[in-house]
Amino acid sequence: MRSRFLSAALDAVGRGWSVFPLVPAGKTPAIRDWEARATTDIGQVYRWWAGDVARNVGVAAGRSGLVVIDLDQGGGDVAPERFAGARNGWEALAMLADEAGVEVPADTYTVTTPGGCHLYFRAPAEVALRNTVGTVGWRIDTRAHGGYVVGAGSMRDAGLYEIKRGGPIVELPDWLLHALTPAPPEPRPPMQLSTQRASAYVRAIVDGEVHNVGVARTGTRHHNLLKAARTLGRLVGGGELAEDDARGALLGAAARHVGVDGCTVDEVTRTIDDGLGYGMRLPRRIARRHRAAPVADQLPPSPSA
Repeated sequence: MRSRFLSAALDAVGRGWSVFPLVPAGKTPAIRDWEARATTDIGQVYRWWAGDVARNVGVAAGRSGLVVIDLDQGGGDVAPERFAGARNGWEALAMLADEAGVEVPADTYTVTTPGGCHLYFRAPAEVALRNTVGTVGWRIDTRAHGGYVVGAGSMRDAGLYEIKRGGPIVELPDWLLHALTPAPPEPRPPMQLSTQRASAYVRAIVDGEVHNVGVARTGTRHHNLLKAARTLGRLVGGGELAEDDARGALLGAAARHVGVDGCTVDEVTRTIDDGLGYGMRLPRRIARRHRAAPVADQLPPSPSA
């Protein structure tokens, strides 16, 4: 007989969703590099949930073409003035829907969770949405590219994940798409490095590392930030770059990740401190007459940040 978890995984795959295992009774991935390894392959699903393995089911939202609205309970907290009177994410969403002159989008596949509910929508083709935390409203988070949700049929000590409304998944409503579409970034002036010793070559190294940090996804952002900090730390140690410039560039690049999938300012700061300190102990100086290609630091595999 199939376990409830294997059945849940197969049901998700039957809908065309990419799945991967979570730890038993939890929400943490049970495998590394979960987004790349999430699959619809039935054979792999059987291997992950063989026998009585009680691993919960993770659904990779972006790879499955989904945007999932995560509505949490209020936990007794008082909503901010913007959502005064709301007791949870559902009521906050209802306020936003009323302002938009529409009904709450409840006519889609819905899963109740131990702390609220998940509303599943088809992701738009025209824009790659990312995860958000509180961007739409109080107690309202979203999971899309780079994110996952715990699938129906899973269980935690706090309760079960159960299908409240089955059937088809509808398109993400336009008003929610508008709320979730990031504003185009403001043009940034060329980075001004305070040291006169900073050559165009050094500037190119800084710009490249800043770019790698900015585009990193959950699961790689810690590695990318640590690598960038080590690379710039070596230049600081070699007198090619001011430490304040290196730190400012790294903090600016990592700011977009704060608040997404548990990333915090403290985590970012610690990673930058560790990387710069490591790099400064291995100073690098740029030859003025011979511009060798940048040498990338090699780091061991890193768990998700």
